[in-house]
Amino acid sequence: MGTPDFAVPTLEALAREHDVVLVVAQPDKPAGRGMKLHPPAVVVKARELGLPLVQPAKVREALDVVASARPDLGIVVAYGKILPPSLLAIPARGFLNVHASILPRWRGAAPIQRAIEAGDRETGVTIMRVDEQLDHGPTLAIATTPIGDDEHTPSLASRLSQLGAETLLPALASAVETPQDHAQATYAAKIEKSEGEVRWGESARTIYDRFRAFDPWPGLFTDDWSAGVPPASPGRARDARAPVKLLDLRPAEGHAEPGTILRIDDQVLVATGDNAIEILAMQRPGNGRAGAGEVARALGWRAGARLA
Repeated sequence: MGTPDFAVPTLEALAREHDVVLVVAQPDKPAGRGMKLHPPAVVVKARELGLPLVQPAKVREALDVVASARPDLGIVVAYGKILPPSLLAIPARGFLNVHASILPRWRGAAPIQRAIEAGDRETGVTIMRVDEQLDHGPTLAIATTPIGDDEHTPSLASRLSQLGAETLLPALASAVETPQDHAQATYAAKIEKSEGEVRWGESARTIYDRFRAFDPWPGLFTDDWSAGVPPASPGRARDARAPVKLLDLRPAEGHAEPGTILRIDDQVLVATGDNAIEILAMQRPGNGRAGAGEVARALGWRAGARLA
């Protein structure tokens, strides 16, 4: 059971060494300008491998077909929905999960992003038994990997997906299960779009870590005007918000009140709570990527003004 790119290496590994009797993935979803239906990555791979496949709108709709497949073991990797007890009871050996963190740290929906956002220097994958609570069951294997200082979510997710597949296969033969220390658990809540709004009073490193974590979604953004910065369009209401997406940035040297625009040339230098952020590229709504200085001048930003 899996849906996105992250689950594909595990499916490939299982198909090489075991008899995959059924693949369960979420339904196709609309995407792109034409909002045409596109199959998830696991669906594409399952079809390439010629594996039996179902895509139920609700997990409970798959109970009969899973039971008829008579699986010895269920594997879940980023399926995207909670598995009900009635499903967990079907395989003779239950379900195992490939989870993208070192449990019990970062249980939940967004372990990769939350680890980067928190400035963690290490993460990994955990092979664990699925029970009725969130990422709560005993572990069978853990593999660790460092997080690069400048590594973004897509790169780390790609590495962890391969590590998960490599760690799962030998764990299938393990009979040793270790209970988690539940007192040490932390939770990786689902990412909300509003979290991408820059809070300039935070440290430069905190802002940069969030930028790395929230690539590609929701990204980081700031208002296109603020105190001392006029609205981009004549006659535009002062309370109309038009977020500008920050596409490339890095920590830099500079000190002033947080949010102060220190310099505009090819880049834009903005003061933070402890130092500064240099913005290299930005994007206005309805426009393409452009150099930060070009966008700032078009918006009427000026050195000395403050962003919210």
